[in-house]
Parts: sequence; C-alpha cells; structure tokens
Amino acid sequence: MSLQHHHLALAIAALTTAGVPSAAFAQTANDPADAPEAATLDTVTVTGSHIKRAAISGVGPVTVIDAEAIERSGVTSVETLLQRLPASAGFGGNQTNAYWADNGYGTAQINLRGLGINRTLVLLNGRRVVNGGTGANSSVDLNTIPVALIDRIEVLKDGASAIYGADALAGVVNIITKRDFEGVEASVRYGQTTKGDGEEGAADLVWGTTGERGSLMAAINYSESREVNMADRQPCGLGESGGRLVCVGSSATIGGRAVLADGSSVNFNQDPDGDGDFYEPYSPDKHNFNSNPYLNAVNPIKRLSFSAFGHLALSDDVRLFTELMASNRRSDQLATPGSLGLYRPVEIAADHPTNPTGQDLLLQRRRLMEAGTREFFQDVDTFRIVAGLEGRFGIGWDWSAALNWGRNTGIDGSTNVANLDRVDQTLDTSVCSNAPGAAIPCGDYLGYGDLSREVLDYILFTTRDTGGNEQKSFTANLSGQAFELPAGWVGVAAGVEVREERGWRDPDQLTVLGIANTNQQDSIDGEYTAKEAFAEVAIPLLQDRLLAESLTLNAAVRYSDYDLFGDDTNYKIGLDWQVVPTLKLRANYATAFRIPNVPELFGGVSEGNLTTTDPCNGWSNLSSSSVVYQNCQASGVPAGYTQLGNTILTTVGGNQDLEPEDAKTLTLGVVWTPAFADDLTLTLDYFNIRIDNAIQRIDGSTKLAVCYDTPGLAHPFCDPSSFTRNAQTGEVDFLSAQPVNAASERVSGIDLGLLYQFGIGDVDAALNWDVSYLRRYDVQPFPGAEEIHYAGKITGGRGSYTRWRSLGSLTLAQGPWSGSYTLQYIGSADDINASPGDIGDHAPSLTYHNVQLQYAVNEAFDIAFGIDNLWDKRAPFIQSYTDANTDTMTYDLLGRRWNARIAYRW
Repeated sequence: MSLQHHHLALAIAALTTAGVPSAAFAQTANDPADAPEAATLDTVTVTGSHIKRAAISGVGPVTVIDAEAIERSGVTSVETLLQRLPASAGFGGNQTNAYWADNGYGTAQINLRGLGINRTLVLLNGRRVVNGGTGANSSVDLNTIPVALIDRIEVLKDGASAIYGADALAGVVNIITKRDFEGVEASVRYGQTTKGDGEEGAADLVWGTTGERGSLMAAINYSESREVNMADRQPCGLGESGGRLVCVGSSATIGGRAVLADGSSVNFNQDPDGDGDFYEPYSPDKHNFNSNPYLNAVNPIKRLSFSAFGHLALSDDVRLFTELMASNRRSDQLATPGSLGLYRPVEIAADHPTNPTGQDLLLQRRRLMEAGTREFFQDVDTFRIVAGLEGRFGIGWDWSAALNWGRNTGIDGSTNVANLDRVDQTLDTSVCSNAPGAAIPCGDYLGYGDLSREVLDYILFTTRDTGGNEQKSFTANLSGQAFELPAGWVGVAAGVEVREERGWRDPDQLTVLGIANTNQQDSIDGEYTAKEAFAEVAIPLLQDRLLAESLTLNAAVRYSDYDLFGDDTNYKIGLDWQVVPTLKLRANYATAFRIPNVPELFGGVSEGNLTTTDPCNGWSNLSSSSVVYQNCQASGVPAGYTQLGNTILTTVGGNQDLEPEDAKTLTLGVVWTPAFADDLTLTLDYFNIRIDNAIQRIDGSTKLAVCYDTPGLAHPFCDPSSFTRNAQTGEVDFLSAQPVNAASERVSGIDLGLLYQFGIGDVDAALNWDVSYLRRYDVQPFPGAEEIHYAGKITGGRGSYTRWRSLGSLTLAQGPWSGSYTLQYIGSADDINASPGDIGDHAPSLTYHNVQLQYAVNEAFDIAFGIDNLWDKRAPFIQSYTDANTDTMTYDLLGRRWNARIAYRW
C-alpha cells in the first residue's frame, strides 16, 4: 500500500465527513480576473447535494468508507460493512437471520437510525437501484453489489427527500464504484471460524483499460458462504425456570400433542422403535421439540455477478457512459420439519382406527419428523443497466441525462410442505385405503414412526413461488456556478426525474388457496409512476470576515407528483459557517417523506376469521355511566348482544388508500480542527427526526377497543373504513386489519467523530472513531395510544436500540507493512418484553475486536490476514429472541474467525 495514497484517502475521508475546507480546493474569487479560473477548478459531487463544488462542503453528516478501509476489513459483503456502523440499528436482514420475512429471504439491508429498511435510500453512483428479494419487496439487496468494485461508500445520516426524492427519510447510502481502472487484478479470499465451520470465500477478476477518449472496466465476481448449524452455537432454546436457564422446546411435538374429550392433554409415542399406540400425559419438559439442530446460525449463499462500466468521449465536451450489472444469488435456509394443527384443526373421532384413546381428540400439533427437515430456497436474478450522456459547457456548467432500468426476478419455495386437503383425505376411511399401491393411502398421525412413506409421498410437496421488481427511470441534471457575489460564486443545480416502480409476487397456488401447511398468501401486483423536479442553490453570504471565514446558505426544493398519491413538495435549508479556520458550524432543516411500498399498497386483500374481542359483548350489563356502554348504545348495538364465537371475519392485506409518511429532520453540527494538533478533526452532530402519518398495521381487537373506549366515538378508528356493524343484529360485519397512517415516531441523538493522522517514529498512523448516542426513540402506534420508548431497549420484532454504539480503528503503515485494529462497541440495553430481575432482562455492553494485517510483496502482489472477534466474545442471552437465544441482527453468533486474502495485479 502506497503511503502517499494512504494519506490521500484519509484526507478525502476527513474532508467529506467533516466538511473541512482544503487549501488545494480553495477558490480565490475576489479578483474578477480570477473568476474563470476559479470556476474551472476540479469539482466533485458529494452525497447530500447535486451541486458540484470546488470545495468539499459540509452539506450534512456523511460517513465515508473508502476502498482501502474495505480492503483492510477483510469482509466479502456490503452488509457487514454497513451494519457495523454506529448509525445502524434496529431490524435489518442479514445472513445470520434464520427467518427473514416479506419475501426477502437471503437479502441484506441497512437500517439507519433504526427507522426501518424502507426509510433508507440506497444509490449506486448517485442513481437508484431496483429492489431485491423474490418479488414485491421494499428495499435494495446490498449484496448484489460486489465489494471488489467499490471505490467508496458514502453514508449520509440526514433526511434528503428534497435532494433525492422519496425513501431518503432516515438517510442515504451511496455506493460508488471504481472507474478508470487500468490493467488486470485477481484476488482470492477465504475464511472460516476457529471451530472449523462457516467457510466463506470470494474470487474476483477485474479488467480495465483507459485511453485518450475513454475507459472500460469489467469484472466477474463469485462469493460463497457455507452454513453453520445453530445447535453448534446454541444447543437448544433457553428459558428461565426456577431461577436458572433450561432447555425449552417447541410444543409441536414429534409424536403428536392432543386434547381429549375429557379435557386432558396427552402426547403420543416419540420413540421410532416404540409402541405406536402408546400415549401418556403431555409434559413440556419431556415431550417438547428442540428446534436448534434443524436450524442454521448462518445460511449458505452463492453469488455470481458480472459488471461493466465504461465511458467514451464523443467530443471535447460530451461523454457517453454506461453501467451494466447482472447477478445471480442462490440461497437456502434450513427449517424444522413441518407440523400439523397450526393452520387447520385435525380432529380424530374416538372410533377412528388410528385412535387408541377411545375418546374424540383434537390433534393440536404433530411434527412431521418422518419427512425430515424443510428447506427454504431462493434463486434470484438481478440486472441493472444505465446509459447516459454527460458534458460541460460554458464556464463551470455540467449536465447529464441517463436512462436507468433495473429488473429483479426470483423463484423461492419450500420442500416438504403438507397439502392439508390430502392430510384430511388420508384420515377419511371412506376414501383412503391401506391396500398396497392405493391411490389415497390411509395415514396414522398418532405416534412417531407410524406414517408410512406412501402417506408422506402423497401429502408432501414443494411450494414454488415467483415474483420480481422492476424500476425504470429517466433523470436529467444541470449544475454550475450561476453568478458571482462578493463572497463567491453561487452554485446551482436543477433536474427532473420520471420513475416507474413495479412489484409482483405469485405464490404457489396451494398457498393462495390456503391448502398448503404454511402461511396463506395472496398474489401481489402493483405499480406507480413518479414525476419529479428539483432545484438546489448554494449562496455564499460572507467570506473573509471577522468570525466568518465563510458563510454559505444551502437550500433545495423538490416537487413530486405520484399517480397514486397526488403531489407533494419537500424542501431543505441549511447553513455552512466556517467561523475561523479551525471551527465550522453547520445546520440543516428538511422535510422528508416516504411513499407506501408495493406490498403495503397492493398486498393481496383477503378475509379470514381472526381471533378478535368485541368490546360490545354484553355491553348492556355494564354501568350506564361507562364509556363503552354509552358508545355501544349509540352505535345501535341491541341490548343483550352477545358475540358469537371468538373470531370476526377480518380484511387483511394491502391498502390502496394509504398516504405518504411525512417527516421533519433537524441536524446541527460542529467541526473542529484544533490548531494545537495537526491533522486532527473532531465532529459533533445532533439529529432530531419526527415522522407523522407513519404506516402501521393494527389488529382488529385493538381498533375496536380503542374506538369504544373513546368518548363520543371520536377516535379515527371509529370511521366506517375501520369497521361496520349489521344494523339489525349488531354484529361486526366488516373489520379491517389493513395498514393505516396511524403512527408517529420521534428520534433524536448525537453523533461524535474523530479522525487523527499522526506519526510514531517512521510509522504513519491514523485513528478513526465514530460514536452514536440514541437519546430518544418514541413510537405512538396510533392517536391516543401510550408511547412506546425504544431507546435503550431490545425489542422482539424491531431489533435493538442500544443508546450507545461505537466503531473505532487504528491504522498503522510502514514500508510494505500495514495493519488495522478495529473496535466495535455495542452498549447495554434492557429487554423490553422481560420483567425486571428475570434472566436475560438486560444485555450488557459488548466490544468486538478485529485485527487485519497486510504485506505488499511488491507493487503487483500483496497478501493480507485478519481475525474478527479476536477474543471470541459470546452473544448475550435475550429473552425476547427465540432464534439462537439472542438478537442475531445485533450480536455476533459465530465467534472468532479468520480470513486470508491474496491479490495480484498486472
């Protein structure tokens, strides 16, 4: 590694992150004769602004991960890099999630501030990327972008809807690829845990050529990671009993758990060599099923991609550019053998030939252990092509126009899924037969080992779902220096964008019909079109004044017109104040928005009988002064009304009446480069985010309870769009559990940063340290509801919101040697669902240590070796989580692991 290049990379990172002006880029606009020269200085575009600037300006808090930092990390996936950032929190898919919902199995996302993966906008070279997954998804799969092609990643931790449009509510991740590559580079990386499992490898081949009129770079990238069984890290699921942790299994037992007509619970034979008619009283400690050996702590993934980037000068001022990326991902997740009784009751009469109890029984759960494990699988193809023109005219004016088309298609499914209709047939003695070769064999589900191979072959099948996402867009941008003021040149940018987004998903037909022994799903197909225009300006107000080396006003406005939602206007305004050469202040206030995604809008609407409590059940027996009594009477519910059963037919799925979420963001920052320490930069940024009209799914029982507890039926949940009653009987004849714009969220905190370059003798050193403090994360699920406080908590469904997170690294370089030592700190947190004093009610703070060493044999050949989780820190036990007894989105489940890399260039 070149020391000169090392320092240049660090300097760029410091400038971009902190917004510190550099003498090398400074404008000298006081003399009119110098104006043309000033306007033609090399300019750069920084994430957070479309204006190309002659000085890298602090338009917002931006974290930069450059190519050398990526190489030193030893990682093979973008997700690992980004999920280590202190600003990352909450729920984000990754490879250690045994289950990842919303059609996103095998995908990886970034969740800035913990606000949700669909509130962080991911860009590639400043342009949008098609969503990943296997159909109708709401976020980009980060791992479709090979690490070997990345020049740097810029993470803007600020609302940027006025700059980039919808979805940039929490911030922006802009992945910038290498360009003007010359020669050939081949690299191979391999690693595994010190337990000898979790092997992962990557092979990359990059070729590039550069000439006077243009350049072309192409790459082939392959990566593969292998599974780690969950039982190898956590032998069983744990729970507290008698003040200690014990194995607690699933009540979906191997032999079958049933309730007899007399109300007693029994469990049938669990020994494959035992008596098939044996049964005994059900005991959780004895009969429950240990799922961990049938799950993975890390799921296997294979990725193959091809990429090409090029540009060609058509004239001195016009250039053609293209980007092509195509990738295939194959991944699968191990799952426990399926169990009957969850999606459809299995009733077996007393006189059924397989029933040894002599009583009618309800088979509550029966694990199909004879069939073996299930395997969820995905095969996903993604491609993206960009073609455009860019050029310059006049003095300092740049323009570009591009077409962007991305498409993602996937197939997913599961093996060993039971057809519930066929299960019923094998229990119906009028249609099944025990004769050899019978078309419908009879099945004995009471006792492990009693199911024949013929029955299993008859009832089991493999589901096959298809789906995809598509994005088409046209963008045109113009930026330049409009005119000169006494304090400098006014920078402007403007542009337009037309974008079409579509998502679709077609589940297996048996899944749609509710026959498959899995979650019932409906087809999804939806699209929308956005037409947008923006304008941005950077106005220098003061320069070379007392307490104002420079003062710049930054402002932007964006008009968006959606065919489904109408129009919306968002703006951003900020000040960039260089008080003295060593101190800068910055402030940004912005409005932001997120439009509902395709599943939220178009998720298949269906009806189902869901367990629901009607608050008007027996209302006339209540006190006449109670709010429920008065509201039920006002609703016309007949006196003496009694709810029939414990379910109500409920509408679920998407909601095309959803509106965009609205947000307001405020960031205030300080950048200090003290004179007493050369090459030291300190930053402090305060952030405050408020989201209104947040989209939330609220169950029917909650809607009914809140409505009838509100005086005068004044709550929005009392609207006919939520539920209606039959005028004669008083029964609820329509109830919606579709998503609604009901919630509000408040987030605030502080980010700290330090970058220091120094020398220790003849060793060049750099210290980079980022800290994030989450002061507040409050969610009000719906108007009138009590706020939920997430800061400092670990949740069961949203992930971890520890107050403190930190990432720091020390890099040393001398001659051909270089190395880094990285510390990732995760603060302590309380389990939001645990009672104080319970085991696992509190997760202690934890620090992971990673070390990487690199040696440049010569200019063409270098080798590297690294160890992650050097001290083999174990993930803490957390009550709210069942998978591996911990939050796998926050903590490292694998333990100590090593990696080695060799690279050769010619």
